[in-house]
Amino acid sequence: MIKNIKINIKKLETDTKGQGAAEYILLFGGVIIIAIAALFIYKSYLSGTTDLNASQDVNEVRNMIKS
Repeated sequence: MIKNIKINIKKLETDTKGQGAAEYILLFGGVIIIAIAALFIYKSYLSGTTDLNASQDVNEVRNMIKS
């Protein structure tokens, strides 16, 4: 009986069947979190309340850096 328990414990130690799936879940979870964060950062652009004017945005950033 104890021998069977030891054998089963050794099998569990070397079992890596679910490891790949867990890594993919963590990877996709991280990508989803980054995408959601990007959506919150660019929410004003995506909502359509502001006009997309790249030259004006660049000038605003330059003015903020200068001051």
